[in-house]
Amino acid sequence: MKAPNFWNHQTGPEAKAALRTILRPFGWLYAKAAAHRLDTTEAIDPGVPVICVGNATLGGTGKTPVVAYLLQSMRRLGVEAHGLSRGYGGREKGPTAVDPDHTAVDVGDEPLLLRRHGPVWVAAGRDEGALTAVSNGARVIIMDDGHQNPLLEKTLSLLVVDAETGFGNGCVFPAGPLRENLGAALERTDAVILMKPTLDYQISETLREQLTGQLVIPAYLAPKIDAPKGKLFAFAGIGRPAKFFDSLKRAGANVIETEGFADHYKYKDEDIEGLFLIASEMEAGLITTEKDYVRLPKGYRKGVQIWPVAVVFEDELTLRRLLHPIIETAK
Repeated sequence: MKAPNFWNHQTGPEAKAALRTILRPFGWLYAKAAAHRLDTTEAIDPGVPVICVGNATLGGTGKTPVVAYLLQSMRRLGVEAHGLSRGYGGREKGPTAVDPDHTAVDVGDEPLLLRRHGPVWVAAGRDEGALTAVSNGARVIIMDDGHQNPLLEKTLSLLVVDAETGFGNGCVFPAGPLRENLGAALERTDAVILMKPTLDYQISETLREQLTGQLVIPAYLAPKIDAPKGKLFAFAGIGRPAKFFDSLKRAGANVIETEGFADHYKYKDEDIEGLFLIASEMEAGLITTEKDYVRLPKGYRKGVQIWPVAVVFEDELTLRRLLHPIIETAK
């Protein structure tokens, strides 16, 4: 789904404010259900450290690059780290080890990207997935998107926050983007990864106040390659497609047209054919994210460029200090 505009505004037109007010009771019920699930579910200890990378809001915040960084870094240090995902958008319920023959239809898009950096398990039941990973040699589990999942005991909880949108209007879904009450989400957080669009981006005073008392590690996504030359038609089906478009433009790309789709959008043949047609009329090349690329029908991937990014931490030393005890335990 695409997030409605009023989710990211404290105030706004009267009609949007009225809609937010109407939806708030449903948000209260949603938050109450989340709190009840967290309070009444007995978490299991899988026997190895669990690092959870989650968020407090619906939509993209930059979790996947953080998980990829952790998975890759730990394995470089000789730690047998495994990724764990619910495989959103995939049909596999698992526990299933992601392999190169899988598609996004099977296991979702994020596990396919993470599999490039180490073993990844997809499981609807995160407890079963963790136990299966451990039985297959995992010494550390890095759980993607599990801050509201109560099934596993977490050794370290990292909350990824988009510095531009923050926590939106501060309301719980469907009145706003929050998955639970903000205070509850922050209380279970060991550190906040504050994902900025650029190194020098200044966060709002509102967000600064909301994060008071939290250990905040600023970060940003940096491109792995130079901006492609020539005219470009950029498209993306991620939490905030505008972030992708803006990053291309900041890198100097000549983006003459953009098209945004819903997060995790499952591209159909006619979608891609339409994009190729428009790009041809404009004499432009098609470009998209790594996450979108793995969701494209294989027959249409040729001719679509990828704009890969990686997370850069401004204070990597602080993150390393948090990880050090886990690394020592797992070796």
